[in-house]
Amino acid sequence: MSRVMLITGASRGIGAATARLAAAEGYALCLNYHHRQDAAQQLLDELQRSGARAIAVAADVADEAQVAALFAAIDAEFGRLDVLVNNAGMLERQMRLEDMDAARLARVLAVNVTGSFLCAREAVRRMSTLHGGNGGAIVNVSSIAAKLGAPNEYIDYAAAKGAIDSMTLGLAKEVAAEGIRVNAVRPGVIRTEIHASGGEPGRVERVKASVPMGRGGEAEEVAQAILWLASAKASYTSGALLDVSGGR
Repeated sequence: MSRVMLITGASRGIGAATARLAAAEGYALCLNYHHRQDAAQQLLDELQRSGARAIAVAADVADEAQVAALFAAIDAEFGRLDVLVNNAGMLERQMRLEDMDAARLARVLAVNVTGSFLCAREAVRRMSTLHGGNGGAIVNVSSIAAKLGAPNEYIDYAAAKGAIDSMTLGLAKEVAAEGIRVNAVRPGVIRTEIHASGGEPGRVERVKASVPMGRGGEAEEVAQAILWLASAKASYTSGALLDVSGGR
């Protein structure tokens, strides 16, 4: 039977690129999305035409009841889960800290932190040999912003990703003896739609000179790292923070 992978926030960018590579490697897929039903359906149709077994499930990962329903759908369709890619994330418009209000902070932390914790919890309950599972892998999508801080733009997002780094390290140690590997990728400046959400669609072009490699990255380059961490090729790798950032 094909290994089953759940990708949160799979309708665009890094999530969609990961889904395409995973399908090509023979994974069965659950594509999670929140608002972008049209994009998720287009991706689902594309993968199914290629012969992949896949479903798309709408859920807000910051909502505990919706996360439970998401994982129940995986149980019903596949009866197992082998890989969780905690990719769902968001940022708000570029802003200095003194202009941020509590509502903004709550939104950023809810999706980026709480959502990742809730999905990891449900994955562990299914994968852990302590609970009768067969083991598995969790790959968290962090950001190089956790290392750089994102000053004058979105230090709240950077702080949220810093929390994901800490969760990755702690959870990796917590479940290592239960057959689960937990790692994170930290993408740098990648050409995806997320920059438009921050108010600057052309941000990659503006900041690429600060990248040692002199260019922005592509979603597929991050997806390749995610697939490696999810695979048996990374069988002795857990608790790693893998920077995919052009040398930053």
